[in-house]
Amino acid sequence: MSASSSSSSSSPTTPLSSPIPRPPLARREENRTILAGKLPSNHPLLQKLTRQSTTSDNPLLDPARSVPDPYGWLRDEARTNDEVLHLLNEENAYTAAVTSHLDSLRGTLYEEMVGSLQETDYTAPANKENKYWYYTRTNKGQSYKVYCRAPYRNDEDVNFSWDGSVDAPVMLGEEQFLDVNVVAKGQSYCSVSSVAVSKSQKLVGYMLDVTGDEIYSLYVRNLETGEMILEETSIDCSGSVTWGHDENTVFYLKLDETQRPYQVYRRLLDGSKEDELLFEQDDPQFWTSVSKSSDEKYLLIETASSETSEVHYLDLTTPNSTLICVARRRSKVLYDVDHWNGYWVITSNVDKTPNMRLMVCKVGEDESHWKDVVGSKDGSKLFDGGYDRSLEGVDAFGKNLVASGRSGGIPAVWVLTMGDNRDDFQVTECTQLTFDEDAYDVGVGVNYNYDSDKLVLYYDSLITPLQSLQVSMNDPNNAQLRTVLKSKNVPGYVKADYGCFRTTVMSRDGETKIPVSFVYRQDVMKRHTAAGETVPVHLYGYGSYGMCCEADFSATRLSLLNRGMVFVVAHVRGGAEMGRQWYEEPNGAKYLCKKNTFNDFVDIAKWLIEDKKLTTPQQLSIEGRSAGGLLIGASINQAPEMFRVAILGVPFVDVVATMVDSSIPLTTNEWEEWGNPNEEKFFNYMMEYSPVNNVKKGVKYPSCLLTGGLHDPRVQYWEPAKFAAELRHAHNDSDCPTICLKMDMTAGHFSASDRYKYLKELSFDYAFLLDQLGLSETPK
Repeated sequence: MSASSSSSSSSPTTPLSSPIPRPPLARREENRTILAGKLPSNHPLLQKLTRQSTTSDNPLLDPARSVPDPYGWLRDEARTNDEVLHLLNEENAYTAAVTSHLDSLRGTLYEEMVGSLQETDYTAPANKENKYWYYTRTNKGQSYKVYCRAPYRNDEDVNFSWDGSVDAPVMLGEEQFLDVNVVAKGQSYCSVSSVAVSKSQKLVGYMLDVTGDEIYSLYVRNLETGEMILEETSIDCSGSVTWGHDENTVFYLKLDETQRPYQVYRRLLDGSKEDELLFEQDDPQFWTSVSKSSDEKYLLIETASSETSEVHYLDLTTPNSTLICVARRRSKVLYDVDHWNGYWVITSNVDKTPNMRLMVCKVGEDESHWKDVVGSKDGSKLFDGGYDRSLEGVDAFGKNLVASGRSGGIPAVWVLTMGDNRDDFQVTECTQLTFDEDAYDVGVGVNYNYDSDKLVLYYDSLITPLQSLQVSMNDPNNAQLRTVLKSKNVPGYVKADYGCFRTTVMSRDGETKIPVSFVYRQDVMKRHTAAGETVPVHLYGYGSYGMCCEADFSATRLSLLNRGMVFVVAHVRGGAEMGRQWYEEPNGAKYLCKKNTFNDFVDIAKWLIEDKKLTTPQQLSIEGRSAGGLLIGASINQAPEMFRVAILGVPFVDVVATMVDSSIPLTTNEWEEWGNPNEEKFFNYMMEYSPVNNVKKGVKYPSCLLTGGLHDPRVQYWEPAKFAAELRHAHNDSDCPTICLKMDMTAGHFSASDRYKYLKELSFDYAFLLDQLGLSETPK
């Protein structure tokens, strides 16, 4: 298949029907404002709203500053206001009307995307304690996965032959113990999370959300009898359940009124005791999570803000044990632990290192005993927290530790071999795993067995579909000892037809080199290289929370590439691609250097157009989701003339109005990400980039598709609704670009849970994008 060519003179297809409908006109309340700073003594919400953290010594704005909020009436916590719901339905009707001519294209894209899936498939089976192999499977025509297991006989069980049919078991003796399609029956949304079997593997626990609001209920079922032992729907839980050391104990997290996980409970399934509150975190900036050490000896309760953490542990093997703190919290010190043979293996930025150090102490010792882990050969620190490479986490095994992090901007995995003397903590070898491709995504996969000497990884790249890869921890770079357990089959995909590369772009500061990844069809890039022909480009970015945009594979992306587009990933500051310094102050992109994220993105776009001469403004589309939607909103405000079309998925665009209000979920926790606009230090800076507050009048913006979820607790539905209204208000009817808002009335932040519905929604987004770029014809 060859990609269709395009030129800068392409113009979007116009709807066949006429006249073009007028967009909804949201009512403006010009005198409506919100207050940032110290609330007056007679303010009705004075007692309800927290204005800053208890640890902050920054002065509040006093007197408070008024922030225009003409569309503030769109906020309805109950999601029942008739005027609000009417407007959202009008927005959906308008979007449907102005894109009705794209029905055929959407259908074609959907068929392409479904066609790139092996609809009936399975994940690589993982052996758990030589009792069962666990895996999931999907079946053609079914929207959700099925959790399966099969009896373990020996390691050769995985050398099976499967005919690929829905009715045939993947492995001999297959047991389908949790069919999410059955759970989802009659529900418009269904998210099952934290599926975990008990130690005996006779019981399974899981969490269920059927609205998309990320408030979960707890379920436990007997796998031998099929009996539902527990259906806990009366408590607002987070999406995590953890088993104790027996069949009778589960631990769960309760949410507060802002949906912050803050209480850890222990429940006895036999009902012999009331649920026991083990831990409570009252500080609204701290979220709490629960896990177990790799050897399952300890329950680990971590409570953390963005910059400070604290871990408590409970010995699961000792009756009547009590919680003990590993190390009390210290301001701006992050740490995490795993257990190995009586030692805590610690990752931490203690002493203000730019990246995490690898440290160790004996269980029971306090932080004064933390020591850097060194190699036995030369005594050098293995991970000193410096700038050269970053450490993100460590998994413990019986004879090894596995470290995950980044080196040269690329994900990296190191296997550490422990000395034979189990009474001493000694690392005899530290080996970084190597791979043939220049850029890729790799990480630790499902590894149930603590005493195994084999490590399962996931691996993919921009042109290599996802693989489950097994390596020997005794010789991790020995190619003969590496086994591909499972490769994702992408029907019709020919790897040789596609290419990729990674380069850097100099930012406007003249010092920072921003990594940029490209993936494309070979014939498209050859035309550009040979004749200088510009091509349509889709530029994607995120750049927040220290989360990385990886060079990974996407089958759905092929629908863009096969229409002659080049897909570009901007690894802008705010992520942690180049280490935590890519995220943290003073040169990263949080707090008072957040604008680096947006500047980097615009600089890359400018480079693509002016220096690389790969594309033109009329051929350049951009996309970001959630905090990536903030990136797109700020970028089109900064340089609206540079882009033809923008997709903003559940975009965080009403930054100041959200971050002044502690009653909105996530707000207090995220004061350590963006800053607190109630404080003098941050107010003006945040007002300068908040997309809703910086829409320009008198300039032409790109066409925009904004999406949202009515039940989204992370980015409230009114944020994209407000931004769409502001964009339209800034334009006259005659020069207003196409601004569409598509609100999913049954989902939350993560869009559709149904895999087929998700593809239909993605087809909608891509059809809008392609139409605006003049690429609506199906490739030949």
